[in-house]
Amino acid sequence: MLLAAVSIGSCANTNRTTVVTLITHSSPGGGSDVFLRSMAPHLSRIMQETMIVENVEGGSGAKAMAQLARAKPDGSELYATTPTFIYTSLLSKPAASYHDLEPLVNLFYDPEVLFTAADSPYKTVKDVIDHARGGQGRWGAANPASLERETMERLKQKTGVSPAIATFEGGGDMLINVLNHTLDMGIGELQEMRGQLDAGKIRLLGVVGDERMTQFPDVPTVKDQGIDLSVRKFRGLAGPKGLPRDLITRWETAVRTLLDDPEYKKLYLADGLQPGFMPHDEYVAFMTTFGNDTSAFLKQSGVIR
Repeated sequence: MLLAAVSIGSCANTNRTTVVTLITHSSPGGGSDVFLRSMAPHLSRIMQETMIVENVEGGSGAKAMAQLARAKPDGSELYATTPTFIYTSLLSKPAASYHDLEPLVNLFYDPEVLFTAADSPYKTVKDVIDHARGGQGRWGAANPASLERETMERLKQKTGVSPAIATFEGGGDMLINVLNHTLDMGIGELQEMRGQLDAGKIRLLGVVGDERMTQFPDVPTVKDQGIDLSVRKFRGLAGPKGLPRDLITRWETAVRTLLDDPEYKKLYLADGLQPGFMPHDEYVAFMTTFGNDTSAFLKQSGVIR
């Protein structure tokens, strides 16, 4: 379903495709959905093309990857990459996997944040873990095949507790379950919870990264709280195999301009996104390494053979 479009016309783009569909496996309100919708107007202004955001839900990215793998490599359809499409490829047998797509560029790193309802009894990550030690506890993560789910599993291993972990197809659904106290704690990105955070409905418990967030310096990292755990989530774009070099170069130039754009910079910094530009060739190599490392971890932990 197409849910948003931004259009700016230009005589300079009359000889090329002027409509780009940015596809996400995320449901409305999820991290990738919010990321694309926030970026689309500014990217449209810079590239002088119409940017449409399309939610292709199902199979934690499997349906979206299959659609992209069938698309023409002309830049008219691109996919919002996150670790989820790697996990889905490794944990299941989708019709198309990350091997069938071509990484285009990376834009950001997105800190993972643990949070709870503002009126919950939990003030720290330790409070949530102590509750889980009593044989109780329910934690939430968006998407069964995701970095967030793995992070929660690793948090269980590091602390020796065994709460139930509920998974959802999008961060919006998980957020609702944190707010109504069905879940003690959730994990996600700042941008997908920003509305509820600004409204005072949720409390940030910790950053699962090496550094605190500049806009919330009082929120400690998980490492600050005595748990040796840190992850890094990437956000970029991929397309079908065979993207032409001139298209790749154009996107590399546009993304550099986008990340330096003062208007957009205010938005993405407020959302806690950290600039992490990688050009095409570097992103291809990064994705190969990330896929191999993730596969090794899943095999080591007994999740896959």
